[in-house]
Amino acid sequence: MGSIQRTRHARYGGATMTITVNYAGHAVVTDLGRSKGPVRGLSVYGALDQASARTANALVGNAPNAPLLECLADGLTFTVDNDDVLIAVTGSPMDHASVDDEPLDMNTPISVKAGQQVVLGNAVGGLRTYLAIRGSLAAPRLLGSCAPDTMLGFGLRLHDGDTIETLLPSPPLSDLFEGIPYINLHVPSPRFDDDILVPVLKGPDWSEFTDAGEILTTERYIVDPRSNHVGIRLSGTTPQRSENRGEVLSRAVPVGAIEVPADNALLALQRGRGITAGYPVLAVVSSCGQSRVAQARPGQQLRFSLCDITSASAAARQQQRTISDIATRVNALLHASWRVVPENEWTL
Repeated sequence: MGSIQRTRHARYGGATMTITVNYAGHAVVTDLGRSKGPVRGLSVYGALDQASARTANALVGNAPNAPLLECLADGLTFTVDNDDVLIAVTGSPMDHASVDDEPLDMNTPISVKAGQQVVLGNAVGGLRTYLAIRGSLAAPRLLGSCAPDTMLGFGLRLHDGDTIETLLPSPPLSDLFEGIPYINLHVPSPRFDDDILVPVLKGPDWSEFTDAGEILTTERYIVDPRSNHVGIRLSGTTPQRSENRGEVLSRAVPVGAIEVPADNALLALQRGRGITAGYPVLAVVSSCGQSRVAQARPGQQLRFSLCDITSASAAARQQQRTISDIATRVNALLHASWRVVPENEWTL
């Protein structure tokens, strides 16, 4: 981070660029997760809705894994202190969102001037909202990631009054033709239905359950309030494992594994899961489905649909192409609007 401070101070008179948190809610600074963690026995963690996090960073021209803010349910309020910034908000819609009381549109780059206040209200429809700032945020890292790890007590969880350093100023951006202070890139918004359909693949223990496919794909499951970053608990009719099956030895389990613990409830593991477990794995949520599960609210219904590895991979590739296309269009827009600082002059 020292190199970016030297570059910035040389250009902007030595002033540290910051935002001040007025209301923190349950917001944290995170990224896509600790990819080097599992080989060292650590959970991956990171943004639970990976698609929304990637899209937010793409909308402001950041690298996909740049630190950003993840807001849980009850929003966030902050003031931009001393330099203009470019932000983008994705994920769950909110009951209100504004910049100095002017409505803030989601899924589009928005210029915020020094001294203005950004308000993100309560999440509605989903559970998590993401806010990216161009140039990213200063945050401590562990194994290359700033993602909070609750087991280790690591990470940057925000509190009222916190000051966070931003790493790149952004002159005001406006539509090149209309002169309005934002650009509508027509980014598709994810659906937030009351009844969430989640694609899953058969797990390694699928054949050990009676009528697994019929039950899993026809039953509706209710999200339990005890759900967290480790996993989502689901109540509903659960396929029963054959009585002659012995205990499952502890083994590696992926993010998205749907386990059947001893109480016969379902547990869909999320990014804070331990890397090993000893419960039968009935199914595995696809990578695209994991973002849908991450937005499920307590009391909401989930349904599952079976898919195969071919269709799951195709959906993941299409999602990545969509986000890459957004990044390409945004970078072209930024180059056309104002000089972009070369990447070799700052680091994330």
